[in-house]
Amino acid sequence: MKVIGEIMRDQNIRLSTPDQVLRGGFTQVPNAILRAADLTIGAKLTYAMFLSYAWNNDCCFPGQDRLAADMGMSRSRVTEYVSELERVGLITIQRRGQGTTNLYTVHSQVKAKHSNSRSRPADF
Repeated sequence: MKVIGEIMRDQNIRLSTPDQVLRGGFTQVPNAILRAADLTIGAKLTYAMFLSYAWNNDCCFPGQDRLAADMGMSRSRVTEYVSELERVGLITIQRRGQGTTNLYTVHSQVKAKHSNSRSRPADF
């Protein structure tokens, strides 16, 4: 599967807009993640950041310093949120050695929750 940047290059698509928000792109986050009561807000934001990195590059391996800077948080908080995502199975971390960034695999498998409520999304 091609990443969006590759598709845009292959098809010569250009985004012509003075709107800096649109030029920066956007990231879709599954509602099941947004509404997961057992995930902290920081873990949800971290998941969204991983999706953002992976969407543009087909994989993601940001350093935690970069994550912290992009999220406006301390590195220790980012480490906490990354650990939370790994603990619940939303990401897998492949450690690649000292001095290199980890490789993160973002999981998006959603299991249906058996409920009578139509307003409640599926759980992850």
